[in-house]
Order: sequence, then C-alpha cells, then structure tokens
Amino acid sequence: MASKSKLGTVPQLCNRSSHARNTYQNRQYSAPVAGAIPASKQKYVPTSGAYPKGFLASGIHVGVKPTNTQLPDLALLVSETPCSGAAVFTKNKFQAAPVTISRQILERCSGEGIRSIVINAGCANAVTGKGGLEDASAMGHAVDACLDTPRTAPSINSPELSSNPSRTLVMSTGVIGQRLPISKILSAIPTAHSTLSPSHANWLLAARAICTTDTFPKLLSRTFTLPSSPGITHSLAGMTKGAGMIHPNMATLLGMLFTDAPVPAKTIKPLLTHAVDRSFNAISVDGDTSTNDTLAFLANGAAGGEPITSLSSEDGKALTNIVTSFTQQLSQLVIRDGEGATKFVRVRVVNSPSFADAQKIASTIARSPLVKTALYGKDANWGRILCVVGYTQGLSPGAVVPEKTSVSFVPTDGSEALKLLVRGEPEVVDEKRAGTILEEEDLEILVDLGGGEGGKGDEEASYWFCDFSHEYVTINGDYRT
Repeated sequence: MASKSKLGTVPQLCNRSSHARNTYQNRQYSAPVAGAIPASKQKYVPTSGAYPKGFLASGIHVGVKPTNTQLPDLALLVSETPCSGAAVFTKNKFQAAPVTISRQILERCSGEGIRSIVINAGCANAVTGKGGLEDASAMGHAVDACLDTPRTAPSINSPELSSNPSRTLVMSTGVIGQRLPISKILSAIPTAHSTLSPSHANWLLAARAICTTDTFPKLLSRTFTLPSSPGITHSLAGMTKGAGMIHPNMATLLGMLFTDAPVPAKTIKPLLTHAVDRSFNAISVDGDTSTNDTLAFLANGAAGGEPITSLSSEDGKALTNIVTSFTQQLSQLVIRDGEGATKFVRVRVVNSPSFADAQKIASTIARSPLVKTALYGKDANWGRILCVVGYTQGLSPGAVVPEKTSVSFVPTDGSEALKLLVRGEPEVVDEKRAGTILEEEDLEILVDLGGGEGGKGDEEASYWFCDFSHEYVTINGDYRT
C-alpha cells in the first residue's frame, strides 16, 4: 500500500529528465536539478485557494513509472454528493482506454450521478487493447468500492466491472503503448481515498500528481455570485496538466473543473463545450493532438441556489462568461509551461468575415514551426506570419485579401503597436524596437484582415501558443528514458 505523500516545499513538486535539466543551454525556463520549479514559474503556483463545497482531493505516490521513486502520481477528486457531469475528449482515432471508459460512463448515466475522477500519471494506458480497457474500468470500480464500502475494490476480472455502471471517470497520462502496473494502482486507491481532504494542500497535491513533463502544478480557483442569488457565494476550481503534445482537438492533455453551483446535466455539456472552444481548443504547444485528451466538468450544487436550466437565462449567461474566462486562464498555464518555451504568445485575428475563418488562421499561425522558431530567435520575421495566413486551408472565399491585410506586434506593456505590414504594404521596421519587444516573455501578434473581400467582416478569434527552443527537442528526444 502506498504511503501518504507530503506536500513539501515548492521546489520539490515537479521533475524532469536529467537530459532536459542538463541541456547545454541553461535557460531560465529549464527545470533545474532536483525537480525544482523554475524561479520564473513559481508565481503561477497558488499558495491558497477557494474550493467548491463538498469536493475533496488527494494525491499520493504509487510509482506508476519505475523511475518515479517519490513524487505523487495518483490523484483522486471526490464529491460528497452525486454530481452532474460532462466531458470533451480527444478526436485522435487512437483513443486511450480511459477515454473510452469515461465516455461510456457518461453516456450510460446521461451525465448524472457522477461522484469522482481518478487520474494516474506515468503511463497513458493508450493502445493497450482489451487489457487496457479492463485496467481503466478496474480503476473506476476500485474508487466506487471505496465510496460505498471502503477498502473493498473489485479485482480486474470481477463481474462487477460490467454489471454495475461506474460513477468514477478515469484519466491517464504518460507513455503510450505500455500497460499500467494495475495491481499497484488498485492497492493504492484505498490510501488515496483515506487521505482525501478539502484543504489547499491536498488540491495542490492532486494537481502535482497528474504532472508528467510539467515544471509546475496547474491549479486555479475562484468565487463568484449569480444574478438570481447575489447572497450565495459559489466556487469554481480547476486543474490541468500538459507541456507537450498539445494542440486542440478538444483540449490539452488532461483537465478537470469543479463547481458547487447547481448546473443540471442538460446544461453542463453545452456550457463546457462553449468554454472549451474558446480556451483549451485555442492553445498550441507543438501541433500534436494526444490520444488521451480529456476535460471533465463536475457540478454538485452544494452551495445552493436555483438550478441553471438554460444558458440563455441571466444566470446562464453570467455563468458562461465566468467559466469561459476561467478556462482561458487555466489553459494558458499550459502554454506558460510549454516544453522548453521562452515565449507566451497570443495571436489575435480581427475583422474577419467569420469566427471560423479567424480561428483557422490563428490556429495555423500558432502551430507553424517557422513562426515559432523565429520568435525563439527574437527575429521579427513577419514574412513567415504572412505566409501562414496565405496558405491557411478551409477558409471561406474572400476571407483573405492581400491588399487589406495588416500585421503588427503588440507589446504587453501598453506601448504603441509595432506595425510590420499595413494593408498589404510593408513598413520600414525599427529593428531595435522589434528586438526590445521580442526580448519580453509575453507578446501579441495582431493580424487584421480588413473585413475580407466585402470589407464588412468584424469577427475575431485568439489563440495562445509558445515558441520552439533547443530544449523542446532535448526533452522529447529522451522522453521515454
């Protein structure tokens, strides 16, 4: 049985491979020795939180990956009462076993009666055949058993796995093509259950337990009120993981949202979809879509208030804005922690004939290796950006008119934008100022389509991404070792 993990100091929370830590270019974004969080990233780790009523968390060490001898790698999130729940999943055709199992659970229960989420790091349980499905199912049923009769988890071959629909969603992250050490995990789940707590320390442990190449745990929480019940304070919490193999086709690798607001099953799925399209579906590290992408949302209504039965109601509109803004902040932490990243970039496409056109252009820019390497080299090579705009596939006719297109770098300090291209005409670029702007960690690239062919387009979309560095290659060159 795994022993209870201790939170320890912030520098002990995350780890990377020795090769990545000792890369020849010791940049400030590299994870230093002993698994310390880089100084520049510590500001993103919360020291307190406002977590939703009725939810408990834990994170313990199991040793899913043999090389992990001390860091937590099994997380458990539980609601004391049944929740409405929804999730969005990867569109990769090679979908991991936990993706299949969690989707089946939500379909069978119609998004009602969900109690918990269990997550392991170190092994993705992807492309593992029938055995992988059995392992994922066993994890969920082991948690269910703890919630009903503690410490009586079923075996992998128990008939309970097929006869009783689970109330626990399952997620895994790590190396693809390897089986889970399922016996170790099943024997540790009662410990994860017995150490559940609503404390900030436990929420942070759970966020740490889902990390792989992350350099810091990604956890956010906030309180809010709704128009119909200003006297009731609700809470919203979320955690995510991911630093590589990040490009939307639904989300980043793994994410979880929890609220004590009363959101019924029929409302929570469209609420999640709307938020994800504008957050986790608008980030890119390297253009790769994982086999395991899952973002789940649970609501237990423990804070009280009137159920939000429509997103078009005043409460529904308010909650949509709150959740969307929150998921944007949460998803952007993934870009802040992009493997080897030195830049946090927002690309904003404005005055587009449609949101879809703007999003396609922003997405294509965000995953361009030439754009990303130019940003790493602090090179104001706007021609690469314009090239991407020109070859973006699937745009509506007349969406891009070269003579109407403008490109600018927008500093995040509030100073004037640096115009690179204005209505198809190149500007004389102040290279010194361009270099100063590109020295900063944060940058916005503004692409103005001038309304498209008809000149009346006013839609816009944003994407958040990072650069490509030498360290990205180093990290992914030795990922399995």
